Amino acid sequence: MKWRKSDLQTYVQAKEYIDTVIIPLIPFQMSGDAEAEKYAQQAEAMTIFAQDIEKELTGRIMLAPPYHYLKSAKKEDEINRLNAWGNEITEQPFSHILLITFDSSWKKQEKDLSSHLLWMPAVQTEDINSKEMQRIIRDQVGQTVELIRSFWQ
Repeated sequence: MKWRKSDLQTYVQAKEYIDTVIIPLIPFQMSGDAEAEKYAQQAEAMTIFAQDIEKELTGRIMLAPPYHYLKSAKKEDEINRLNAWGNEITEQPFSHILLITFDSSWKKQEKDLSSHLLWMPAVQTEDINSKEMQRIIRDQVGQTVELIRSFWQ
């Protein structure tokens, strides 16, 4: 289920089965052309990645809107905001809140987050729609789905 009206209507009727929320973490930076391009490509890949996970686990998870943050922002401020998101989400009967990211800098902050962090290495490619990139994302989705299922046992 995604964060859209029709899925939320279904969620309200089936809350007891949907116990996991996934929040994609997406950095934003416009300074430096090469860096901006890199983060835009990562945002595209994360969107595809998160949507593919949602497709694989439909009926069990809710895909929240992405959490965008300035790459240069203080992580402490972002942690406070993410923890506030987590507090809001736990008002519903969600048991698991999973943050997914390609940004390794979050690993250093993981202990301060109230949600679980799933970090995957980003793959750089010229074409997000290439067969190679699709295969890589598909492999990462498969591994991540297995990891998410381990939270449910």
